[in-house]
Amino acid sequence: MAASELYTKFARVWIPDPEEVWKSAELLKDYKPGDKVLLLHLEEGKDLEYRLDPKTKELPHLRNPDILVGENDLTALSYLHEPAVLHNLRVRFIDSKLIYTYCGIVLVAINPYEQLPIYGEDIINAYSGQNMGDMDPHIFAVAEEAYKQMARDERNQSIIVSGESGAGKTVSAKYAMRYFATVSGSASEANVEEKVLASNPIMESIGNAKTTRNDNSSRFGKYIEIGFDKRYRIIGANMRTYLLEKSRVVFQAEEERNYHIFYQLCASAKLPEFKMLRLGNANNFHYTKQGGSPVIEGVDDTKEMAHTRQACTLLGISESYQMGIFRILAGILHLGNVAFTSRDSDSCTIPPKHEPLSIFSDLMGVDYEEMCHWLCHRKLATATETYIKPISKLQATNARDALAKHIYAKLFSWIVDHVNQALHSAVKQHSFIGVLDIYGFETFEINSFEQFCINYANEKLQQQFNMHVFKLEQEEYMKEQIPWTLIDFYDNQPCINLIESKLGILDLLDEECKMPKGTDDTWAQKLYNTHLNKCALFEKPRLSNKAFIIQHFADKVEYQCEGFLEKNKDTVFEEQIKVLKSSKFKMLPELFQDDEKAISPTSATSSGRTPLTRTPAKPTKGRPGQTAKEHKKTVGHQFRNSLHLLMETLNATTPHYVRCIKPNDFKFPFTFDEKRAVQQLRACGVLETIRISAAGFPSRWTYQEFFSRYRVLMKQKDVLSDRKQTCKNVLEKLILDKDKYQFGKTKIFFRAGQVAYLEKLRADKLRAACIRIQKTIRGWLLRKKYLRMRKAAITVQRHVRGYQARCYAKFLRRTKAATIIQKYWRMYIIRRRYKIRRSATIVLQSYLRGYLARNRYRKMLREHKAVIIQKWVRGWLARRHYRRSTQAIIYLQCCFRRMMAKRELKKLKIEARSVERYKKLHIGMENKIMQLQRKVDEQNKDYKCLMEKLTNLEGIYTSETEKLRSDLERLQLSEEEAKIATGRVLSLQEEIAKLRKDLEQTQSEKKSIEERADRYKQETEQLVSSLKEENTLLKQEKEALNHLIVEQAKEMTETMEKKLVEETKQLELDLNDERLRYQNLLNEFSRLEERYDDLKEEMTLMVNVPKPGHKRTDSTHSSNESEYTFSSEIAESEDLPLRTEEPSEKKVPLDMSLFLKLQKRVTELEQEKQVMQDELDRKEEQVLRSKAKEEERPQIRGAELEYESLKRQELESENKKLKNELNELRKALSEKSAPEVTAPGAPAYRVLMEQLTSVSEELDVRKEEVLILRSQLVSQKEAIQPKNTMTDSTILLEDVQKMKDKGEIAQAYIGLKETNRLPTMDCHELNEDGELWLVYEGLKQANRLLESQLQSQKRSHENEAEALRGEIQSLKEENNRQQQLLAQNLQLPPEARIEASLQHEITRLTNENLDLMEQLEKQDKTVRKLKKQLKVFAKKIGELEVGQMENISPGQIIDEPIRPVNIPRKEKDFQGMLEYKKEDEQKLVKNLILELKPRGVAVNLIPGLPAYILFMCVRHADYLNDDQKVRSLLTSTINSIKKVLKKRGDDFETVSFWLSNTCRFLHCLKQYSGEEGFMKHNTSRQNEHCLTNFDLAEYRQVLSDLAIQIYQQLVRVLENILQPMIVSGMLEHETIQGVSGVKPTGLRKRTSSIADEGTYTLDSILRQLNSFHSVLCQHGMDPELIKQVVKQMFYIVGAVTLNNLLLRKDMCSWSKGMQIRYNVSQLEEWLRDKNLMNSGAKETLEPLIQAAQLLQVKKKTDDDAEAICSMCSALTTAQIVKVLNLYTPVNEFEERVSVSFIRTIQMRLRDRKDSPQLLMDAKHIFPVTFPFNPSSLALETIQIPASLGLGFISRV
Repeated sequence: MAASELYTKFARVWIPDPEEVWKSAELLKDYKPGDKVLLLHLEEGKDLEYRLDPKTKELPHLRNPDILVGENDLTALSYLHEPAVLHNLRVRFIDSKLIYTYCGIVLVAINPYEQLPIYGEDIINAYSGQNMGDMDPHIFAVAEEAYKQMARDERNQSIIVSGESGAGKTVSAKYAMRYFATVSGSASEANVEEKVLASNPIMESIGNAKTTRNDNSSRFGKYIEIGFDKRYRIIGANMRTYLLEKSRVVFQAEEERNYHIFYQLCASAKLPEFKMLRLGNANNFHYTKQGGSPVIEGVDDTKEMAHTRQACTLLGISESYQMGIFRILAGILHLGNVAFTSRDSDSCTIPPKHEPLSIFSDLMGVDYEEMCHWLCHRKLATATETYIKPISKLQATNARDALAKHIYAKLFSWIVDHVNQALHSAVKQHSFIGVLDIYGFETFEINSFEQFCINYANEKLQQQFNMHVFKLEQEEYMKEQIPWTLIDFYDNQPCINLIESKLGILDLLDEECKMPKGTDDTWAQKLYNTHLNKCALFEKPRLSNKAFIIQHFADKVEYQCEGFLEKNKDTVFEEQIKVLKSSKFKMLPELFQDDEKAISPTSATSSGRTPLTRTPAKPTKGRPGQTAKEHKKTVGHQFRNSLHLLMETLNATTPHYVRCIKPNDFKFPFTFDEKRAVQQLRACGVLETIRISAAGFPSRWTYQEFFSRYRVLMKQKDVLSDRKQTCKNVLEKLILDKDKYQFGKTKIFFRAGQVAYLEKLRADKLRAACIRIQKTIRGWLLRKKYLRMRKAAITVQRHVRGYQARCYAKFLRRTKAATIIQKYWRMYIIRRRYKIRRSATIVLQSYLRGYLARNRYRKMLREHKAVIIQKWVRGWLARRHYRRSTQAIIYLQCCFRRMMAKRELKKLKIEARSVERYKKLHIGMENKIMQLQRKVDEQNKDYKCLMEKLTNLEGIYTSETEKLRSDLERLQLSEEEAKIATGRVLSLQEEIAKLRKDLEQTQSEKKSIEERADRYKQETEQLVSSLKEENTLLKQEKEALNHLIVEQAKEMTETMEKKLVEETKQLELDLNDERLRYQNLLNEFSRLEERYDDLKEEMTLMVNVPKPGHKRTDSTHSSNESEYTFSSEIAESEDLPLRTEEPSEKKVPLDMSLFLKLQKRVTELEQEKQVMQDELDRKEEQVLRSKAKEEERPQIRGAELEYESLKRQELESENKKLKNELNELRKALSEKSAPEVTAPGAPAYRVLMEQLTSVSEELDVRKEEVLILRSQLVSQKEAIQPKNTMTDSTILLEDVQKMKDKGEIAQAYIGLKETNRLPTMDCHELNEDGELWLVYEGLKQANRLLESQLQSQKRSHENEAEALRGEIQSLKEENNRQQQLLAQNLQLPPEARIEASLQHEITRLTNENLDLMEQLEKQDKTVRKLKKQLKVFAKKIGELEVGQMENISPGQIIDEPIRPVNIPRKEKDFQGMLEYKKEDEQKLVKNLILELKPRGVAVNLIPGLPAYILFMCVRHADYLNDDQKVRSLLTSTINSIKKVLKKRGDDFETVSFWLSNTCRFLHCLKQYSGEEGFMKHNTSRQNEHCLTNFDLAEYRQVLSDLAIQIYQQLVRVLENILQPMIVSGMLEHETIQGVSGVKPTGLRKRTSSIADEGTYTLDSILRQLNSFHSVLCQHGMDPELIKQVVKQMFYIVGAVTLNNLLLRKDMCSWSKGMQIRYNVSQLEEWLRDKNLMNSGAKETLEPLIQAAQLLQVKKKTDDDAEAICSMCSALTTAQIVKVLNLYTPVNEFEERVSVSFIRTIQMRLRDRKDSPQLLMDAKHIFPVTFPFNPSSLALETIQIPASLGLGFISRV
C-alpha cells in the first residue's frame, strides 16, 4: 500500500512547531497526489493550511493509533520517527509516571527528580530470572539481561550509562550495581557486594559536586568491572576513572560548589579529631566560597561525612590513612587562602608569617620558608646553567592553583588505587560485568578543552553503538533468513579522524605544545590552514579567529581556542613538587611516587578533568630517562590512549545501553520540556537507533501472534492447520506490495507503517461488525420498546376508562349526597335561628328577673344590717351606763372607808402617848416590881405547866391551822383563777373586737381574693392548657430522645463491637506477627545450622583425613549432634567451652540456639507472669483473708515443721537404737565365734533374725512415712507456690522413685526378709561377707539423706514463702504505681497520653525482660546443679549395686538352695511399648528414618506409623526410667530427620511425609504426657499408656521448632514448583479463548531461553494443586495443617500474579481482568471441591480479585472514583495508582484512564494509611500453628510390618 493512501480524512499527523517541537493535527480532507496544501485541524480547535515543501514534497509524519501510544518499546511503534518517539516518551512519563522505556537495545531513563518506590528488594526479586521483554522496562531488566547473558554465553558484559549532567547517570549505575550485589551474593564471607556498593559514597564525595544542572553531578567518568567466579557470585571489582574536572578545585561558577568532601570537612570541623585541621565555615576559604552556594537543600554534610568515613572503614582504609586524606584536603583549602603581594610587575612576595601558608606547611609537613620561596619563584634551566627567576603575582596565583589541582588529582588517584586494592579478589576471576558511567555530549555557550575531550569520547562511543546496533540487526535478519540489504546508517568515522588522525586536531595541539613560543592563536591558524575547506566537518566562525566549529554526530559545537595549550600541557613547577616529596608527612610522598616511574595515562591535567585508569598495585621501576620522557605526555595524548583501552574493553564485551534524559533544567518533578528532550535524544543516539530500525523492517510478529491479532480479517476458508501458511495467504491478500513485508522462519517482518495499516483494516472490520451488531441490537431493542409501549398504552387506556367510569359514579353519588346535605343544612339553619331567638329571650328574662331579685335582696340586706347595728349600739349604751354607775359606787365606798381608817389611826396614836407617860410617873415602883417578879416566877412555873398544855393545844391547833391554811391556799388559788378568768374574758372581749375588725377586713379581702382567684383560675387554666401542650411536646421530645438514646446505644454497642472486633483482629495480627518473627528466626537458625554443618563437614574433610583401612564410626556423631541440637541447658553448658574455641563461623549457630532457648524460656516466664498478673485482682480483693492466712500460716507451718522434726527425731532415735543393737550383735558375734553360735536355733541366730525382722518391718514403716512426708511437703510446696514448673516436681518424684526402685537399702532388706523365710539358708555365709554392715551403712545413709532432704525442703519452703510475700508486696507497689501513672496519663492530651503509655509500656517490658533473664539464669544454674547431683546419686547407687553384686561370689549364688515356685502362664497382654537394645539405636534410626521410602509407607501402611513406632520406643525407655536412652533416641531422631530433609529437601513427598510424622510424634508426646489438658479425649487404656518418669516438655518444644522448619521447607518446595506455572497459567494463557486479543506490541524477546513459555496453563496449576493435596492426605497430615498449606499456596499464586500484573503494562487491560477473574473462580471451585473454603485461602486472593475488578470497572466520573476507593480495600494506594497508570486498551474502543481521574483517586486515598510498598512479598510465609490432634489409635494394636526391617524390636 502506498504511503500517500494513508493520508485520508481524519488521519492524524505531526507538524513542526517552534514551541512544542511537534504538534498534532487532523486532516480535514483526503490528500491527493499533487496537492500543495493540507487542510488541518489542530487539537487546540484551530484550522490550519499546511504548505508542503515544493522541493522535497515530503508529507508530515503520520501519528500512531492511540492503541500504540505508551508502548514499552519505541521500536514497536508502527510509525518510527522523532515526533512519535517524543510523544510516546511524554505520555509514559507524564501520564503513566513511567520513567523507563526501551528503544530497541537501548533503555531510555528519564530523571523524575522524585524518589520512586520501584527499587526495593521486592522489585529486584520480581525482575530476577525474567526475560527482558516479559516485564516493564527497568534498569533491573537491563542488569538481569547482562547477568543472564554472562552466565549463558560465558561472555563479559558491559552496561554503558550516558547522558547529560543531572540526567541520572550515577543513580542508574548505582542501581545496576546494587542489582548485581543482591541477585548474585558474594562467594566469600568478606561481603564483597557491600564493599562494591560502599565505594559509591567515597567516589561521590571526592568526585561529585553541585552544578547549576545537578546537585550531585559526577565530574569524572568511571568504568567499574564487577568480577564473578564460576558460580557467578561477586568476588571483587575494579574501577577506572576518566577525565576528572580538576579546575573545579580552584574555581566554581555562580550557584555551584566545589567537591562535596571539602564541605563535609568544614561541616565536621568541630569534631575533636578534626581540630588539628584548623578548619571552619566553608565561606572562610577561597576554594569553597566562589560559587556562593555552600549548602545543598536537604543534604546534611555532617551526616554525609560520617557515611564517607564509614565507607572508608568498610573498604579497609585505616583511621590513620583517613586522617591523612583529610589533612591533605584541609591543606588544599588553606593553600587557596595564601595571598600574594606585588613588589613590581615581575615579582611578588608572601607576607611574613602568613597564617594560611603556615597552616598548610604544618599540615603537609614541609618547610615554611622553602614553600614560601618556591611559590614566588621558579627555576629556569638552559643548556649551560640554571637560574632562579621571580614570578609575577598573576603567575604565582596560577602556580598556586596548579599545585592545588595537582595535589587533588594525585590524592584522587591514590584513593581510587586503594579502593581497587580493597575490591581486589585473590580468587581467579571467571567473568565480569562492566558499568560505564560517563558524561554525555556537552555543548555550552563557551566550550573549551574539557568539552572537546568529552565530545571526542562520545563520538567513539557512538561509533561503537552504531556498529553494535547494525550488527544486531544483521544477526536478526540472518537468523530469520531474511534477504539482507545494506542499510545506510550514519558513520562518524570522518569526525573521529578529524580529531585523532595524523595532523588531526589533537596531533596539531600536541605539536604546538612542544613549540617554545606556541600559543593558542598560532595553533588556531594551523587548524585553519590544515582543515578549513578540506574537511566538511570543520568550520571557522565568521566573527572569530580564535575558535573553530566541529560537526559532531549530535550537533555543531563551537570551541574557543583560548586555554587549550595550557590545559593540554598540565604545567606544574617541579620545585614545588620536590618540596612536597621531601615532606615529613609519610602519606604525601606516596601520592607522588608515580611521578618517578612510567605511568599509564592517568596523570593530572591542569585543564579541568583528569583521565585516569587503573594503577597496578605493585609499581614497576622505570629508568630515569624513560621517566622524563613519559612525563612529557600531554593530556590529550593520555586521554586518547585511555579511550582506546576503554573501547577495546567494550568491544570485547556484549554492551547494554542506558541513555539518561534530563526532562527539564529546573529539576521539577515529572515536568517534560520537549525542546530539551529532543536535544538529548538526538545527542544520545536514540533517534539513530530509530532510524536504523525504520530503514529495515521495524515491526516483527510471530506467526501465532499475527494469527491471534488478525484472525478477524480472515475468513473461515482461509484458516488452515498450518499457521505460517495461513498468515502468508492472508498477507498476500491484504498487502499487495510484497516489499512491505518479509516472511522469516518464526516471524513476519513489516516495513514502517504497515502495522498501522493492518490495525486500520482490523478496526474497520471490527467497526463494521460493531455497526451490524448495533443495527441488529438497536432494532431488537426498539421493537421490544415498541411492544412494551403498546402494551403499556392498552393498560393505560383500560385504567383511564375505568377511572372515568368511577369518576361518573362518584359524581352521581356526590349529587345525591349534596341534596341530602342541603335538606339537612336548611333544616339546621332554621332550627339554629329559632334556638338563637329562644336563647336570647331566656337570657333577657333571666337578666331582668335577676335584677329585680338583686334589688329585693339588697333592701332586705340593708334592713337586716340596720337591726344588727341598732342591737350593738343599744347594748353598748347600756353597758356604758352600767360601768359608770359601778365606778361611782366604788368611789363612794372608798372615800368612806378611808375616813373610817383615819379615825382609827388617830385613836391608836393617842393611846400610845398615854403609856409612856405612865412609865415616867411610876419609876419608883421597882420593889413592887421585884415582888411582882417573884410572882412572875411562880406564875412561870404555872406557865410551864400551862405551856405544856398549850403545846398540846398548839399541836392540835397547828393541825387545824394547816387544814385551814390549805383551805385558804385553795381558796386563794381559786380566787387567782377567777381573776385570771376575768382578765381572760376581758382579753377575749378585746380579741372579739379585733376579730370583728379583722372579719370586716377579711370580707373585703375575700372579695378581692375571689376576684383574683377568678383571674388566677382563668390564668391557671390557660397555663395548664399551655403546660399540657408543652407536656405533649416534651413527651414527644422524650420519646424522640429515648429513640435517639436507643439508637445511640445501638450505635455505641455496634461501635464497641466493631472496636472489639478490630482490637481482636489487631491482637491476632500481633500474635501472627510474633509467630512470624519467631518462625523467621527459626528459619534463619536452620539456615545457619545447615551452614554450620556444611562448614563442619568441610573442616572434617580438610583436617581429619582418614587413614587407609580405617573408617570412623558414627558413635560420636550422635552425641555431638545431640549436644548441638538438643535445646536444654545441660547441653548448652557442657558444649559451651568447646564452642568458644571454634572459629567465628561456628559461633553463629551457637548464639542463635542460645537466643532461641532464651526466647523460649522468656516466653514461658512471660506467660507465667501474665497468669500471676491475672490473679493479682483476686489477691487484691482477698487482702484481709490473705493477711489472716499469713498470720495463721506460721502457726500451721510451725505445727507441720514440728511434726516433721518429731518424725526426724524418731528416725534418729531409731537409727541410734539400731546402731546400738548392731554393735551388741557385733560384739556377741565377735565374742562367740564358734560355729554353733551361728547355727540355726542358736541364741545369737535368733537374736539376729528377730533384729533383722524388726528392722525390715521398721524400715518398711519408715519408708511409708518418708513417702507420706515427701508427699505432704510436695503438697505444701504446691499450696505455697502453685506455679511450680513440671520439671521441679518431676525431679522430686524421680528422687523418690530412685529411692524406692534403685535404692540399695530396699534391695538389702528385702533380700534379708526373703532369707528369713527360707529355713534352709546358710547364715554363716550371710555373715561372712559383712552384709549386715552394708545394711547398717545403707540405713545410715538413708537416714542422713532423708534428714538433709527434710532440712533443705524446710529451708526452700521458707524461702519460697518469703519470696512470695515479697512478690505480693512488689505487685501491690506495681499496682499503685500503675494507678498513679494512669491518673497522670488521664490528665494528659490524647497524643501525649498515647506516647506516655507507649513509653511506659516499653520501659515495663524492658524491666520485665531483664528480670526474666535474671530468673532464667538462676533457674539454669539450679537445673544444672540438680542434674549434676542426680547424676552423682545415680552413679553412687550404681556403684553400690555393682559392689554388692561383686561381693557375692558365683559359687555362693549357685549353692543357694532355691525353693521351687509354680509360675502360671498368662495370656500375652501388650502394653503398647517397643523394646530395643541400646546398640540397635543407630540401626533403628537408619531403617525407620534415613532409608525409609515415603511412597511405600504412605500407600501400604497406616499414616504416621514411624511416629507411632518411635513414640512406643520412647515409652519403653521411660518405663525403664532410662534417661540416657530417652535423650539419645530423641536426639538421634531429630538429627536423622534433619539429615533426610537436607539430603532430599527438594522432594515434596519426603518433606510432606516427615512434616506429617513430626506432627504426629509431637501429638503423641502431648497426648501421653500425663497432663490433664491433653488427656481429655483419651480412653482409659490410653491414659494407662502415659509417660510415668520423664517430662518431655522441652523436647516437645524442640519438635515443634523442627516442625516449623519442615513446614517452611515445604513451602519453599511448593513455591519452587508453582513459580514457573503461575505467570503463564494465571496471566499469559487464554483460558477463555478469543477474549483478549494479542496487542501489536512487536516486542522483541532479548533472550531465546524460554523453552517452556506458554506450556503451562491453569489446568497445569490445578493438576499440581490436586497432586499436592492428595499427597498431604495420603501422609495423614492434620486437616488444619493442610488448610494452612493450601492458604500459603494460594497466597503465593495471588502474590506472584499480582506482582507480575503490576510490572507488565501489556497485561493491564479489560480483557485480561476478565481472564484473571475466571481463573480465580476456577481456583475457588477447586477449594469448594476439596471442602477448603474455610481455610482462609480465598481471602489471600482478594488483592488479585480487586485488581482484576479494577481493570474492568468504569473509570471516568467521581462516582466511579468513590466506588473504586471503597472496592479496592485490599490494595494499597500505590498499587491502585500503578494499575490505573498501566491500564492499556487492547482495542480502539476502549479508553485510557485520564490523568485527572488518577489524581482524583490519589486525593481520595491520601488519608489511607497503608504501606508504600508497590509489590506484595511473595516470599512471605504465614506463621504456622500445630493444633493438638489426638489419635484414637490404640498403641497396643499397632503391628510392625516386616518390610521396615525392624526385626530387632520386640513388642512389650
